[in-house]
Amino acid sequence: MKQFLALFLSIFLFSCSSDSDELIKEVTVKFNFTQNWDGTVIEKSDLSSTEYTNKLGTKLTIEKLRYLISKITLTNGAGQATVFDGYKLIDLSDSDNLTFNPTEKISEGTYNLAMTFGFNNEDNYKTGGYTDLNSASWNVPDMLGGGYHYMQLEGKFLNKDIEQQGFAYHAIRAVDKTDPLNLVFEDTFFTVDLGTVSIKNDATIEIKMNIAGWFKNPNDWNLDELNSMLMPNFEAQKLMSANGKSGVFSLGNISQ
Repeated sequence: MKQFLALFLSIFLFSCSSDSDELIKEVTVKFNFTQNWDGTVIEKSDLSSTEYTNKLGTKLTIEKLRYLISKITLTNGAGQATVFDGYKLIDLSDSDNLTFNPTEKISEGTYNLAMTFGFNNEDNYKTGGYTDLNSASWNVPDMLGGGYHYMQLEGKFLNKDIEQQGFAYHAIRAVDKTDPLNLVFEDTFFTVDLGTVSIKNDATIEIKMNIAGWFKNPNDWNLDELNSMLMPNFEAQKLMSANGKSGVFSLGNISQ
């Protein structure tokens, strides 16, 4: 009888263990970054050609868009976070460079998705820096505190005199260089909470950037006043960060 009972328990436990293993499904996720202007898709072919109008009625074209995303994180219902290694420098001019493919796998389930725009301070000032970002001329000059850009958005606009003029909307960590020997910084990187995603199979998650958002909400951006030399402009960098936090990024389609 005892032998029969032991055999029964062994079979039962083995069966439960096997069922549990079958229920745990490891999947891969990748992230596809897309760009739009208040819902109108922007692609490489639109660079230097398609005209857009910002909230203040200024007409502009986009010639360059590069931006840095890091710390993409999926957090499950138990509060356990998977932070994917690496970072992604998105370049709109390179159609093959818009997807981030982490090597880590996760269990299927429901997660909260978040990411960092730019680098946090620890990553921004990593000893030795990053070879690929260095070769991409992504560095910030030492006189502005070093580290790396968060975004380079460049193009042309029609100014108040109806003349075409260039703009360079570059985002970095805000620095007040009133005293060059005693730089004062304010953090302008930010975490984007993209909401809840349900992952059942290998998935591609779209993350959308509304470029129009950089020019509005809460700060309507006057390109006639703020169009260049923005990196050393302490107040302008804080305005950029505030606009970026206010709905520039959103969750798109999930295919799986």
